[in-house]
Amino acid sequence: MNKNLMVFEDKKVEIFEFKGQVLFNPKHVAECLELSESGLRNHLSDMSNKQALLLKNSDVQDRDIRKLNNAGEKFLTESGVYKLIFKSRKEEAERFQDWVTDKILPSIRKTGTYNMVNQQSKDSYMIDNPIERAKRWIEEQKEKEQLQLEGKMKDQVIKELKPKADYTDMILKNKGLVTITQIAKDYGMSGKEMNKILHERGIQYKQSGQWLLYKQYQGKGYTHSETIDITRSDGMTDVKMTTKWTQKGRLFLYDLLKTNNILPDIEKEYSYQTSMLG
Repeated sequence: MNKNLMVFEDKKVEIFEFKGQVLFNPKHVAECLELSESGLRNHLSDMSNKQALLLKNSDVQDRDIRKLNNAGEKFLTESGVYKLIFKSRKEEAERFQDWVTDKILPSIRKTGTYNMVNQQSKDSYMIDNPIERAKRWIEEQKEKEQLQLEGKMKDQVIKELKPKADYTDMILKNKGLVTITQIAKDYGMSGKEMNKILHERGIQYKQSGQWLLYKQYQGKGYTHSETIDITRSDGMTDVKMTTKWTQKGRLFLYDLLKTNNILPDIEKEYSYQTSMLG
């Protein structure tokens, strides 16, 4: 029997402490947030080892943790959980975040486990013995300090993820095709500059006046070719093929550019504001 299973709205979530970190089973978290398996895989592959930690049986053999898969399993840290929460568009996401931050983390920080029956120590003012009352008062102050620290940590993680959530929300609301010039505008540059960057990074090449994706990026639903009517300088009409980007492609470019420290203006402005605040 797995002793590390907690329950959120009738859904089981494996949670345990490992070397000072509280870790969460990503599949269980995804179920609570109604994220698909494929979506979870994509999000996990995008996470750093500070957000998703790979554990093997040799790591947990002396701990009260179930036997893991032979190849090991990934578990979410607090930062990873918050990142998944921002990926969910369901109303359960906020309730799950409150459950984690208000109930699970304080209990585990205090005892190493989550008290399923929610039994708590008496408040200090209810204890008659002066020595025990003093001990309990000290515990209460430590608990208060720990909660304040966790609140600051949560706020910091949310601040770091919010700009990305704002930009990706904007992308997801737009279901149509967009030109490279429209995407480039988000980054404060021209379409010509953006095309040059993508060409230099091996994403696309130019053929017969049209930008096309290299083979490894084709067939992924990133772009769509359209035929447009043009009038040449001599007055003759003609047609031209042009490439437009899907919203999936736009998200792909966002992740690609971010790894090269190229951010949309909405994130650059936020980073500047937070740096000014210290």
